Amino acid sequence: MPELTVEEARSAAAEGWIWGYALLQNYRTMYPQAVDSDDPRYVGGFGRFRHYSEPFTPANTDVVTPNNDTPYSWAWLDLRAEPYVVSVPAVDRYYVLPLHDLDTSYVGYVGARTTGSEAGDYLVAGPGWDGVVPEGIAGVLRAETFLVGILGRTYLAGPDDVPALRDIQEQYRLRPLSEFTGADAPPPDDEPVWPVWREEDLGTVEFFTLLDFLLQFFPVLGAERELRGRLAALGVRGSGEFEPAALKPEIRAAIQQGIEDARARLEEAKKDAADSTHWFGTRAEHGTDYLTRAVGVDKGLYGLPAAEAWYAGWARDDQGNRPPNASTHDHVIRFAPGELPPARSFWSATMYRLPERLLVANEIDRFSIGDRTPGLVYDDDGGLTLYVRKDRPADPKRAANWLPAPDGPFTIAIRVYGPDASVLDGSWTLPALSVEA
Repeated sequence: MPELTVEEARSAAAEGWIWGYALLQNYRTMYPQAVDSDDPRYVGGFGRFRHYSEPFTPANTDVVTPNNDTPYSWAWLDLRAEPYVVSVPAVDRYYVLPLHDLDTSYVGYVGARTTGSEAGDYLVAGPGWDGVVPEGIAGVLRAETFLVGILGRTYLAGPDDVPALRDIQEQYRLRPLSEFTGADAPPPDDEPVWPVWREEDLGTVEFFTLLDFLLQFFPVLGAERELRGRLAALGVRGSGEFEPAALKPEIRAAIQQGIEDARARLEEAKKDAADSTHWFGTRAEHGTDYLTRAVGVDKGLYGLPAAEAWYAGWARDDQGNRPPNASTHDHVIRFAPGELPPARSFWSATMYRLPERLLVANEIDRFSIGDRTPGLVYDDDGGLTLYVRKDRPADPKRAANWLPAPDGPFTIAIRVYGPDASVLDGSWTLPALSVEA
C-alpha cells in the first residue's frame, strides 16, 4: 500500500477519529465494567448482568448523563467462541434491553415496545455465525462485532417499587448457547491483553493505538471498506501493533492535527444538535453519518432511539447564556396548558452539572422532575412552571416544583418515553429556559 502524504494522513486521521470516537467511548465504559476487576464498577466480567435497583444518585459515575427514571441492568458479551441467549420473564411494565455493537450502533432491542410483555429467549450471534438456531428461540439478533454491550432499563415507580423491580431484574438471564442447549462448550478464545483506559488518549495519537486494538473485534463492513482502507494506510489495521513512535515525525504531526480538526468538527456539530431524533439507532439508521453518531455518544452515551425515548434539553437560556449558570441566575420553565410533553409512557427532566454531566447533589435528593413527581403544583390555567435554581424557593408552591441546580454551569436533559408523533415530527416543541426576572 503506498505511503500517505502528510495531507492524506491528516484527512484520514480526522475521518478515522470521528468514526472511532464511539468505539473508544464504549471501551471507556466497558474496561472498568468487564475487564478491570479492581474497579468498583466491575460487573463481574463478560456474560453476566449487574443490576441497579434503586434510582441513581450523584455517586453513580459509570456513564455520563445517567438516567434515574429506569434503573440500569449492565452486561457485556464476548461472542468470539459462541452466541449467547438472553432470557426475559413476563414483564408488566416498560422495559428495554438494547444490545449495541462495539461502535454503539444498536443490534436490536428486547423489550415492551419491540417484543412485547411475554417471556422469551433471544439468541445473540456474532459475525459469521451460521449455526442452527435451537427450538424455542423467540428471535435472533445478529451483531456485527464480537463484543456487544447491554444497557437495560426497567421502569421504577418510586422507592416502594424497588422490591418489585428487583424481582424482574433478577429474572433477566444470560447463558452461552451451549449451556442453553446442554451441549459441550467450545474451546474459549485467547484472553486479550486489554489496554488500560486512559482519558488523555482521546486527544492524542495514542487514540489510534487503542482503536487498532479494538478493530480486531470488528470485521470490516462493506460500507466502511474505503474508510478502513485509509486507516490501514495509517497503520491502523486491527493487528494491535500500531506504534506512534515508529511513524515519521511529519506523519505523526499530521495525525495529531487531524485529531484536532475532528474535535473541532464535533464541537461545531454539537452546537446545532437540538434533540436526539437522529443521534441513536441501528447501523442502517446511522448509515455513514458518523458525525451525528459521535454527537449522540458525546451528549448521552447509549441513548435510546427516538421511537423508544426522545431526548432533548436546555443547553442555553433565553438570554443566550450557554451554558446557563445557576450561580448568576435563577430560571423557570413554563409549560403552557395542553403543552406538557406528550408521552405514551412518561417524561422527566433531569439536571446535570457541567462539565461532568453528572447528577447534582441537593438537600431534597431530587435529581429530576416530571409527570411522576409527587406533589407538583399546577398553574391556575392548567399549565406547569418549573423553578430551576440552586437555592430552595421560600414559597412552598414554588418549592414543590423546584429542580435543584448546581452552584455553577448546568444543562437539563428531557426524556419522553414513548413519544407521541407530534414530538417526533417537531410539531410539539420545548418551551424556553427563561431567566427569572
